[in-house]
Amino acid sequence: MIPTLAVLLLVNALWNVIVWPRFYKRISADPRARDSGGRPTTFLKVHAVLIGVSLLIATVSLVFAVIALVAG
Repeated sequence: MIPTLAVLLLVNALWNVIVWPRFYKRISADPRARDSGGRPTTFLKVHAVLIGVSLLIATVSLVFAVIALVAG
């Protein structure tokens, strides 16, 4: 059971690392991301926080997957 959960955590980490940076590129290029003065808007800030949290979850998933595989 532990190896299955570890693989699931690894897949989660991989998915987040692949998807979210690409999504950030699209969000930062969106016209709503910056105001007329070039400053970041709430749209960009909120998405940046969401992406940051997702990447943090990916990191935690990876750490726990490695711990589970080494311990199991």
